[in-house]
Amino acid sequence: MVLSDYVASFSPQTMSAAPKSRSLFALLGPGLLLAATGVGGGDLATASFVGDLLGTAVLWAALVAAFLKFVVTEGLARWQLATGDTLLEGVAHRFGRGVIGVFLLYLLLWSFFVGSAQMSANGATLHAIFPVFADARDGKIAFGVISSLVGVALVLWGGFHAFEIVMRICIGTMFAMVVVAAFFFWPGTGAVLEGLFVPRIPRVDATAITWTVALIGGLGGTLTVLSYGYWMREAGRNGREDLRACRIDLGASYLITAVFGIAMMIVGGTIHVEGEGTGLLVSLSNQIGVVLGPAGRWVFLIGTFGTVFSSLLGVWQAAPYLFADSWRLLTTERGAPVAVDTRAKPYRAFLIVLAFVPMIGLFMSFREVQKIYTVIGAYIFPTLALTLIIMNGRTAWVGAQFRNRWPTVIALVGVLVFFTWLAIADIDLV
Repeated sequence: MVLSDYVASFSPQTMSAAPKSRSLFALLGPGLLLAATGVGGGDLATASFVGDLLGTAVLWAALVAAFLKFVVTEGLARWQLATGDTLLEGVAHRFGRGVIGVFLLYLLLWSFFVGSAQMSANGATLHAIFPVFADARDGKIAFGVISSLVGVALVLWGGFHAFEIVMRICIGTMFAMVVVAAFFFWPGTGAVLEGLFVPRIPRVDATAITWTVALIGGLGGTLTVLSYGYWMREAGRNGREDLRACRIDLGASYLITAVFGIAMMIVGGTIHVEGEGTGLLVSLSNQIGVVLGPAGRWVFLIGTFGTVFSSLLGVWQAAPYLFADSWRLLTTERGAPVAVDTRAKPYRAFLIVLAFVPMIGLFMSFREVQKIYTVIGAYIFPTLALTLIIMNGRTAWVGAQFRNRWPTVIALVGVLVFFTWLAIADIDLV
């Protein structure tokens, strides 16, 4: 749908305006951070369970999920490059501070449950790697606390450069894990191609549609897509000439996201999986060990840890951006767009709160925490889609070059309708 816009970014005029000196490594920077943050333990658990239930028939769902997230995030990037404002700055300027106040309340609620879910996922995975506690619940709590403290230390004292390095290592580990796993459990090229390009949902039971929708809704993150704008600024992408770079970057990001989902469905379709949440992935690693031996089990566990820790670290680094930006917009008069100061009190205070307060959720059921988090997160996408339809639809606001084309509008309306239905229907995403 928005492919016409994407292809247009490779026109001679656009390419001549794009920076010539960017290496591929630098070009994919913010997008890799987005992919590493957006794919967590819940996403991989859901994908593996869908594969177990429906086999390769719904591989197309991962492509749809990645495309819908691409549409929204590309719109965010396009707004920021056209105006110089983050989306939050634009909303505050165009619709008033009251909207930012509502968003801030939403952010606080979302942060508690996403923080709890991230700690639980890391705790359960580390306990599987280092089973030093007799009780798995105690291991989840202890390792969850340790993961949170390590994450906050990296963000506070490592800076953005250290954050990028750790995230690249994690996403490399993630990619190696899913590729190796899918290779060993490859169901045949014909079955994979049919699953990718012949959309259907087998009627195996009444939950088939629910789980397919859950995969589309959950894969690739929720509120974390807003972090892309801040990582763009860190990478120095501030002008209209950077649109092509952002589209390539985001295209690669969501391609990686789709590969994760597809690979996990292939693995799940070969090995029967049991359990729930991150426990499902731990159970899956044990079954992989039966088929591939101890080395296969360790590769999968290490890859799973790379997945869940990169997601935690990405949230720890990005959510304080959203809080600090919202706080500034609520408490100061509008001025020229400014980068968030990660050394200032609003950013660091929220990081500390995020790292400690959600520890309460470690004493709750992982499934319930993950469910509440994903349901809350589902409400952000219809809001973002509607906002982008309005804000990127005004030539006076973004200019004719950056205004939504009709394929983009259709795609955004699709996002709006799908995620509104998903939020209202309260689909169980775990």
